[in-house]
Amino acid sequence: MTQAAPLPVFDGHNDVLLRMRRTEAGDPIRGFLEGETGGHIDLPRARAGGLAGGLCAIFIPSPSGRPDANGDFVPPAQADALNETLAMARLLFDLETRSEGGLTVCRNVGEIRTAIAGNRFAAVFHIEGIEAAAADLDALHVLHQAGLRSVGPVWSRPNIFAHGVPFRFPSSPDIGPGLTEAGKDLIRACNRLRIMVDLSHMNEQGFWDIAKLSDAPLVASHSNAHALCPHSRNLTDRQLDAIRDTGGLVGINFGVLFLREDGVKNPETPLERIVDHVVYIAERIGIDHVALGSDFDGTTVPNELKDAAGLPRLVDALRARGFDQDALEKVAHRNWLAVLERTLGA
Repeated sequence: MTQAAPLPVFDGHNDVLLRMRRTEAGDPIRGFLEGETGGHIDLPRARAGGLAGGLCAIFIPSPSGRPDANGDFVPPAQADALNETLAMARLLFDLETRSEGGLTVCRNVGEIRTAIAGNRFAAVFHIEGIEAAAADLDALHVLHQAGLRSVGPVWSRPNIFAHGVPFRFPSSPDIGPGLTEAGKDLIRACNRLRIMVDLSHMNEQGFWDIAKLSDAPLVASHSNAHALCPHSRNLTDRQLDAIRDTGGLVGINFGVLFLREDGVKNPETPLERIVDHVVYIAERIGIDHVALGSDFDGTTVPNELKDAAGLPRLVDALRARGFDQDALEKVAHRNWLAVLERTLGA
């Protein structure tokens, strides 16, 4: 008997481009296209697990790789961040060229739908912490022309636009000030250009500043429920309600640090903890406002899931908790496509 194809998943966040950029030996593009043993995503494992596409993040690590005496990460210099951003963007476009139709960089939802229907990985160009741009936002406009369609103003560190939420447990996300004047200009520009604004690394004040200013749905691409895991990176009930009220979306992060009530980085965390966060947010704000935001290649995920090829196990776990086919399709891909269509256009 022929095995049924896995349910297509469109994912809100991965860091595969950073992993490829850090590869010191061999050809990382060939590894992605033909399959490799490291990391969470390559094209064969994506196809095996039904990972049909997602937001492919460009993230520039802090120069020292560790926080300062105050517990904050120091951002890279703007020129350095721009150079690294261009290098990783080139990786993405080289992937598209060398994949010979296996991967497509998509600029609107029509292109995403066409790619998924044609069994091509639908990649959306995303930046996580836009230190590459100066206050004049020239780089934002040029990168948008190149295909940039989603931006997180900050990672978990301060920059000229806002103060990212530090990694703290247990902690409220209410840490530090919100948007700067340059940050407000950034949000207005993203709205005009129809670039999605990602709230996942914003602190609470920055979240509310964006909620007041933005005319687009509020989206947190890879965050979880603070009520279940009191990590500073997770969303309070009040934040969840605001996301619902704008027709927005939460992508559930698979990282064990953001799943567990004890905040322990334990890869033996059961797959059920991911399901718990999906259930909680669906019950709190509705099934139309929850999706997946794995953080593949950027975090420690449950061993039971392992990598992109394990996504059918998560779908089975959701089904076992009472999600019918319609709800599964919404969580797996339809909700992401709906919010992206409202933000980027059809």
